[in-house]
Amino acid sequence: FEVFSPQSVAEVQHGTVVRANATCLSCGSVVPDKRVRAQLAAQRGGADVVFDDAGRRKGGAVLTAVVTRKPEKSGRHYRIATEADYAAVHKSQGRVARIVSEWESGGMRGPCPVPEEDLPVVGTLGFRVQRYGMRQWGTLFSTRQQLALVTLVRNIVASVAPESQKKLLALLNGKGANGNNSLARWEPAGENPVNLFARQAIPFVWDYCESTPASRARGVFLSSVDAACRVISGFHGGSPGQVQLADAANHPLPDQSVDVFFTDPPYYDAIPYSDLSDFFLVWLKRTLPGHPLWRDPFDPSNPLSPKEREAVQDETKSCDGRVKDRGFFEDVMKQALGEGRRVLRDDGIGSVVFAHKKTKGWEALLTGMIRAGWTVTGSWPIATESKTRLRARDSAALATSIHLVCRPRPKNAPVGEWARVLGELPDRVAQWMTRWQAEGMRGADLVFACIGPALEVFSRYSAVETAEGGVVQLGAFLEKVWEVVGRTALAQVLGDGDSEVAGGIPDLLEEDARLTALFLWTHQSSDTSRDDGQRESEETEDNPASPAKGLSLPFDMVRRFAQPMGIDLDRWTGHVIGQAKGVVRLRPVLDRAKELFGDAGASAVAGAVEADPIGGLQMSLFPDLEATPRIQRGLPGHRDLGDAQHREDARTVLDRVHVAMLFQHGGHTSALRSLIEAEQERGPEFMRLANALSALYPRGNGEKRLLDAMLLAAPK
Repeated sequence: FEVFSPQSVAEVQHGTVVRANATCLSCGSVVPDKRVRAQLAAQRGGADVVFDDAGRRKGGAVLTAVVTRKPEKSGRHYRIATEADYAAVHKSQGRVARIVSEWESGGMRGPCPVPEEDLPVVGTLGFRVQRYGMRQWGTLFSTRQQLALVTLVRNIVASVAPESQKKLLALLNGKGANGNNSLARWEPAGENPVNLFARQAIPFVWDYCESTPASRARGVFLSSVDAACRVISGFHGGSPGQVQLADAANHPLPDQSVDVFFTDPPYYDAIPYSDLSDFFLVWLKRTLPGHPLWRDPFDPSNPLSPKEREAVQDETKSCDGRVKDRGFFEDVMKQALGEGRRVLRDDGIGSVVFAHKKTKGWEALLTGMIRAGWTVTGSWPIATESKTRLRARDSAALATSIHLVCRPRPKNAPVGEWARVLGELPDRVAQWMTRWQAEGMRGADLVFACIGPALEVFSRYSAVETAEGGVVQLGAFLEKVWEVVGRTALAQVLGDGDSEVAGGIPDLLEEDARLTALFLWTHQSSDTSRDDGQRESEETEDNPASPAKGLSLPFDMVRRFAQPMGIDLDRWTGHVIGQAKGVVRLRPVLDRAKELFGDAGASAVAGAVEADPIGGLQMSLFPDLEATPRIQRGLPGHRDLGDAQHREDARTVLDRVHVAMLFQHGGHTSALRSLIEAEQERGPEFMRLANALSALYPRGNGEKRLLDAMLLAAPK
C-alpha cells in the first residue's frame, strides 16, 4: 500500500467488493461470493490478523493505514503500518488467550470474559454477519478490541465507586463497544470512526476502523464519558422516574390511574429489537453481574434478552406455537394498547409515536389501536430523525416521527355511515395537507402525517357500515386515504386550477406523467437542508434490494398510490420505472435514449428536426400530431399509451419532455427550440409538466439541471 493525496475524484479507484464478489488486487480476477464467504467463515469473520510462530503476519486482516493526530499540526495524518503495529496486535492476541484460558481452568467466576453467547440464527432480520463466520457476540470484535473491553469491564467491577456510578460506567462501556468493533466504519469525508449502529441492523463491512481505546476518538469509551458528563452537568433537578420490567400486554398499573399514556411501539417487521439489544446486554451482564434486570422473566433458560413474547412481525419466530405473522402483531398491539386504554383516565390523553415507512406496518398498528378502543384526534409530525444517519443519506427516509394523538373512545360511540365518512375525507385531507406544506412538510412525511386527521373521521365511531349494513374494515378506509392524498397532490402539482376532471386529476396528461409526478412528490424530503441530488441508491451487500441507480421508493408505497389511481406499474416497468426486489426506481432520462430515439440515436433525430423543423419534427416524434385528439382520462378518444403496440406511433407528454431533456443533454439547441415551439403551439401540457417536474426533482439532481436548462431555452 501507499499513502497519496488525490487531486480529483477520478484518481480514487473503485471499491473491490460488490455484493460479496471480490476483485483480486493483484490479478484482477473476481472471487465469487460463495468463496469469499467460505474463506471469511474459516477466519470467524476475518477481523483478526493471522501470525506465524515467529509473530509475523501470514494472513487474515491487513492494516491498510494508521491514522494519527499530532499536537503541533491540525488534521489527521496517515502512514503505512509497520512491524511495531503488528507486534501490538500479536501481543493482544496472547493476552486474550491467557484470560480465556484462566477462565476455562476455573480461575474466574461468571461467564466467559469474551462474550460467547450465540448470535441469532442465519436469516434473522437485520443481521448479515453469520454468513461470514461471526457466530458468537464476541466475534464482532477483533482480539485487540476484546482485550480493551474486557479490561474496562474488570476495572469497573473491581472499582470501589458507588453502585450508581458503576451503572453509568457500564452503560458507557457499551456505548464504547458500539464505536470500537470490527464492523465500525471509517468515514472518509469527516475523517473519523462511525459507530456500528448507523441504523437498526448489523451488516457486514469489508474494512473497519479500530480506535485506540485510551483516546477520545469519536465513539469510544472516553468520548462517551465526556458526552455523559456534559449532559449530567446541564441537568438541573427533576423528580426521579421508576422503571419496571413488565409485559406491555399485561400492564402492572391499576385501572384509570394515569393522565398520559405515551408509547413508541415496535415498528412491525422493521427492527429486531431484542436481538440487537443483546449487543449491549452481553457486556452489561459482565460489568454488573447479578443485576436483576439482566434476565428473561418469562424464560429462565434464556441467557439473553426476552424473545418469545416480543411484539414483532417475523414469521421465522413463534410464540406459544403461533407464528409471529401480521395477525399476531395486530393482536399483541391490541392487547398492549388496550392496556394503555385501561390505565388511562377517561379524560386522559394518549400519544403513539410511529416513523415506519411501510404501509403494512402502519395498517397493523392502526388496526390494533382502533380495536383497542382509541379514537385518533390528531397527527403531529415532529422532526426527531438525525440528518446524518445512514438511513437519511441513502434514501427517501422519513425525517419526522408521527405522533398520533388519541383519546379513549366512549363505549357508547355510535355507528358511522360509510358514505358520510367518504364525503368528509377529501376536505379533511386537503385542509391538513395545505397547512403542513406551508410549514415545510414534504413527501412521505406529509403522506403519513395525513393519516391522523383522516383517521379521526373513521375512528370516532364504534364501527363504520355501508348502506347495505356491511362493516367497513380499516384497510378499505386507508385505501381511500391513499387515493385522496394522491389525487390532492396531483391536483396541486399538475393542475392549473382551471382544467381538472372529477377527482382532482388534471386532464390532458397521461398515466406515465401522473406516475412520475406522484413518485417525485412522494420522494421529496422534509429536510430541505440536505443535498438530495446524491441520494441515488447503491447496491450493497447489506442492502441487496436497492436498484443500482435512480431515485427509489419502496414498492409498497408506490403501489398504494398507483392502484387507486388506475396506474398499472407493470405496464410502465422498463419505460419510466424499474422494479427490483421490493424497490421501485425512477429510470434516469439518459437510460431512455434508445427507447425514445431508436438505433439512430438523438443526434440523427435532432439532425432531421434541424433540417426540416416542421416535417422532421412530425416524422420523428409526432406521427399522430394531427390525428390524435387531446387525451383525457376516461373520455372518448383516449388511447392506452401504456400498451406497447401504440408506443411506436404515439408519444406521451412525458416522452416528449424526456426527448427535450435529451436534446438539451446532447447540445442540440436548434432541435430543442423547434420541439418547444411546436409544443407551445400544441397546448399547455408540455410546459406545465416540465415546470412541475422541475419543482419536484431533488435539489442538485442531474435531471433537474437538465430540465431547468431546457426551460431556459423556451421562447418567452
